[in-house]
Amino acid sequence: MRMREHNLKIGVSGIRGVIGEFLTPSLAAQFAQAFGTYVGGGRVLVGRDTRASGLMIQHAVQCGLLAAGCEVVDVGILPTPTIQVYVADSAARGGIAVTASHNPAEYNALKLFNYRGLFFNQYERSELIDLYHQTNFRHAANHEMGGVTIDQQTAPRRHFDRILRHVDRNAIRNRSFRIALDAVNGAGSVLSPRFLRDELGSELHAIFIDPTQPFPREAEPRAEVLGDLSELVTGKQCDIGFAQDPDADRLAVCDEAGRVLDNDDVLALVVDAVLCRLGGDVVVNLTTSSVIDDLAAQHSRRVYRTPVGEANVVERMVAVDAVIGGEGSGGGIIFPPVQFCRDSYTGMAFVLDRLAATGLTVSQLAAQLPRYYRKSGKMPFQHGRLGPILQGVEDAFPSAQFDRSDGLKLSWPGRWIHLRASNTEPLIRLAVETKSADDTEALFQEVLRLALAY
Repeated sequence: MRMREHNLKIGVSGIRGVIGEFLTPSLAAQFAQAFGTYVGGGRVLVGRDTRASGLMIQHAVQCGLLAAGCEVVDVGILPTPTIQVYVADSAARGGIAVTASHNPAEYNALKLFNYRGLFFNQYERSELIDLYHQTNFRHAANHEMGGVTIDQQTAPRRHFDRILRHVDRNAIRNRSFRIALDAVNGAGSVLSPRFLRDELGSELHAIFIDPTQPFPREAEPRAEVLGDLSELVTGKQCDIGFAQDPDADRLAVCDEAGRVLDNDDVLALVVDAVLCRLGGDVVVNLTTSSVIDDLAAQHSRRVYRTPVGEANVVERMVAVDAVIGGEGSGGGIIFPPVQFCRDSYTGMAFVLDRLAATGLTVSQLAAQLPRYYRKSGKMPFQHGRLGPILQGVEDAFPSAQFDRSDGLKLSWPGRWIHLRASNTEPLIRLAVETKSADDTEALFQEVLRLALAY
């Protein structure tokens, strides 16, 4: 039972697990029926990424929704942010994206959205999970049965239009950027080339844009798995390279020399671009770099921090009316005028807009950012040992300021460490930041040694 609890997780964004023993069609149908009961019937949008299990789980989800008396709109294979935009625009009761985002191919998940296209807040999640466990579902009678309609064209246009009104499209098109793209054969495989080539006028060089094929690399777009993209950038003499995860909510960026930027720096470039134009504050998670605090201070804006998880960041952004936010470590950029969600397309547009406006290269833009050095890693932990690990690390650094709102964050001027349980896998995630590469490495190894001791 302990393994089942670890491999099937109900968290801030929905339900997630390894396909087979832990996430089954039966479970997906039951959870979707609970969702349909909770939203009270009506129209629910359902889309997915390109995982081998996606069609199976989508059919199960649609069965559960129909059993609860919902009308299902099948939006097909689409990026998660595109689905969220369409939910908010379509007067639907809610939406479900069948995707495990950046997790490995053997995982799948249900991401759940309310009528505003937002992840459920803590109260909605609690009520839905209680309803699911109580199995007090609505069972539609024969004469109440809805149907499934297909609409796979409307959502992309809605999404693109929202983004393009906030950047200088003509300036981007006039630059005729040479762009490299790695879409990991995911949900952005068709939409991303259309966005970059047709909407923004780039000369596009793309790899891994076949949604019928498996993921060719690890799903999370990290520097160590983006060698093919780096080679494409240098081989085709591109101005920039973009990489996405399977549901295209996360973004990684290569500079013109094929070097992959730190995800925190990508978020920082977008935050700076937005704060130059719009008033408002910033919300990021606890693991996001202090470069965001420095940039916000330059613009006389405030930074709010939340536990890790898109839903947590969005909830605080709504509460404080933030103008920009995200999760730097996870490659997530959230710009409310488009939608309160992680969105790689908004990120790509703003970075290209900044390049067009300044005439600088990607490396030159990145060099203007305040300099911090970060390192992150992960380690498995035995069930029940998280508390002693965190307490042991806290005791080892008595001079630090501590924050227990999400695992443990210890901070000093110019440096911090953060340990937390993953929201999606049975792992501890560790992140360290200082103003020196050597100090970062030394502090990381010290904390790792302490954690492994428990």
